[in-house]
Amino acid sequence: MAKDSKTGGFQSAAGLIRYFDNEDEKALKLSPYLVIAMCVITIAIVVVASALYPT
Repeated sequence: MAKDSKTGGFQSAAGLIRYFDNEDEKALKLSPYLVIAMCVITIAIVVVASALYPT
């Protein structure tokens, strides 16, 4: 029987677990609320622009 290794991770995860364990500390971190707010603002801009400049 094979010896259990603690660094192998799950085989079915295709390396994703090790990828997320090694996140960069210098990376830009955005709040989920900020991302949602930016999406809502972008949608509002598109709706207003399409109302002002119909095709």
